[in-house]
Amino acid sequence: MEKTVYLTSAYLAPVEYYAKLFASDKAYIERYDNYVKQTYRNRMIIPTTNGPLSLTIPTNHNTSLAMKDIRISDHANWRHVHWNALLSAYGESPFFEYYQDDIRPFFEKKYEFLFDFNMETTEKMIELLDIRPKISITEEYILSEERRVKSEETTFGGQGESQFDSIADHKVQSSNLKVQSKEVQSIVDFRDAIRPKKPLPDAEFAPKRYYQVYEQKHGFQPNMSILDLLFNEGNEAIFYL
Repeated sequence: MEKTVYLTSAYLAPVEYYAKLFASDKAYIERYDNYVKQTYRNRMIIPTTNGPLSLTIPTNHNTSLAMKDIRISDHANWRHVHWNALLSAYGESPFFEYYQDDIRPFFEKKYEFLFDFNMETTEKMIELLDIRPKISITEEYILSEERRVKSEETTFGGQGESQFDSIADHKVQSSNLKVQSKEVQSIVDFRDAIRPKKPLPDAEFAPKRYYQVYEQKHGFQPNMSILDLLFNEGNEAIFYL
């Protein structure tokens, strides 16, 4: 049975996110969920000499909007700030110089939508990691099983209906394929699980220790941005997913 995962859009996401892409046969990136602040949608975390640092993309956000409609703000010259933070944190890393020309353009080009920016950085990371997940973008919002059950529980007197008659009726549409009925049973939903604060337990993911510049000072910092793994382990990064 093929393994399929749901993931949110993410800004240079943590190692766990790419471990899911690497281990899955198919992945769906959600673009119709409501935008949620303080998540990996617009935040990456890197280790620095002073400890973990959150780098957040400012947005002209409205939490009632779908992720696909969230626009990036030019507030506080964030591209310059984020790139300088990477230079400071990784200037002495073994592979920063090797990869910097691949990464720098993302902090020079102006993107209008956060989702587009995230997808392009994700595609670049997949290329540099040399992994080949089959990724599709959702064409509609698909309720998780937990949310579907809650939706049904709040339906009274037959006045409303759940979005789906049963889990077997889910249809996940993409530009290339449709996942229907029995395939849905193999889908694992990580959209709410991989997050900076209070991540949900994940028995399948055990962070593997790799070289970090500031490990002697702060100890090993697990599940940092994928850039941390890439800049420190280069083409061997795939072995730590």
